[in-house]
Amino acid sequence: MRIRLFRPDPARPFQLVKFVSWSFFLVILGCSLLMIVVIGNQAHKTILEKNREYAHLLGENLNHQIYRRFTLPTVLGYGEVELEKEQQYERLDQVVRATIHGFRVLDLSVLDMKGSVVYALNKEDVPQKDMGGRGFSKAKEGEPYYQIIRREGSWWSFLDLDLPDQSHILHTSFPLRAEKSLSPQKKGLIIGILQFSQDITSDYETILYFQFLVTVIIITSALLLFFILYMIIRRADRVLAERIREKERLEHRLHQNEKLASMGRMVASISHEIRNPLGIIQSSAEMLFKRSQKEDGAENKLAGAIYEESQRLSRTVQDFLDYARPKQPTMQDVDLAAVLEQCLSSLDSELKRKEISVKRNIPQEIPLRGDKDLLYLALYNLIINALQAMEGPGEIRITWLEDSGQLEISDSGPGFSQDLVDKFTEPFFTTKEKGTGLGLAIVKNILDGHGADLAFSSAPEGGGLVRITFGKE
Repeated sequence: MRIRLFRPDPARPFQLVKFVSWSFFLVILGCSLLMIVVIGNQAHKTILEKNREYAHLLGENLNHQIYRRFTLPTVLGYGEVELEKEQQYERLDQVVRATIHGFRVLDLSVLDMKGSVVYALNKEDVPQKDMGGRGFSKAKEGEPYYQIIRREGSWWSFLDLDLPDQSHILHTSFPLRAEKSLSPQKKGLIIGILQFSQDITSDYETILYFQFLVTVIIITSALLLFFILYMIIRRADRVLAERIREKERLEHRLHQNEKLASMGRMVASISHEIRNPLGIIQSSAEMLFKRSQKEDGAENKLAGAIYEESQRLSRTVQDFLDYARPKQPTMQDVDLAAVLEQCLSSLDSELKRKEISVKRNIPQEIPLRGDKDLLYLALYNLIINALQAMEGPGEIRITWLEDSGQLEISDSGPGFSQDLVDKFTEPFFTTKEKGTGLGLAIVKNILDGHGADLAFSSAPEGGGLVRITFGKE
């Protein structure tokens, strides 16, 4: 069996904090629920103790009133207590009802020492025999006995804050004694057992409401605090992760620039040394080519090949120099529309040879600030790149968006591969069999110098789309 340890992502250092936060939240929630249970149990014990004391006081009061106002006068007047006689029974009933008035007593009965009911609030319960039980036995021994009787309808009724009447009843068995002054015993002789029931539902409703209120406050507070903590951590996580990614991008760019700078210095030095003898070779090849044009033979083809390759090599050397030693743009008023027309005029023969049409959707003038020569070089490279992307007849579309200050150049070629879009402006990256891979890198440098953004995407009509966004002053 493999044990997988929690390993946070270095780019997201707050993952461990989130994990610990969730763990602590569960612990806090569990402790809160435990505290709610403890508080609820303590509150129930307090209520039960209060009602026991209340029932004890009521039992003592009943014992005193029954003995003083009924038992003693009856014994003195009649010689003995005989509740079978209507007059004595009515007298006891008056004393009991006067004593329990306002005390929420549901029922009350007096049992003799054999467990038979000799008096009850409901006279129909008399006589009943063998009504003893645990409460009767405890009271007969001289100790009061209290029992909670619950009458919920179902197992989930404890969730209901509005309890039905008489759902919680306290049943008390209390020893009925003779007064101490008239009894040789210290506590008084037990002459009967007093049993009565009280409705304590309202007290339990108070406890349930209190417990519900405590539960809501604790859970709400825990959720609120956790939510605030979680949002702070999440926000800090996003900010820190973004800073780490930005740092990595800057470090990568710095490393790349350092590498390219050293390469650029070397390339510039080599290109400069090649440029002078290459100029001599190119001019000599041009002269040989012009002389051999009068003759139709192998010498003519060889001179033409030398001349074309020298031109291509000259362009390659120029690309290296343009990238290695970028020219600082001289900002002045420029008509971008005129620069576009100049680029298209230079490529007119190439466009006709490949049967490529140009669809313009630009105004007559597009004034902006920039370097005319550098903008010409950038647009020339973009248009020649679109031209080379189409092997046969096609169309190049040039559009100017005035509201956003964007120039769009699209073609009907195969389009751009989305997986390679981020690499197009990297130096020496090319998808062509021939080329240095510096064309778009030079374009990017020129546009960066003009404060413009360069983006590649797919055109809605199909093919590739290059979008240049010029900054507005």
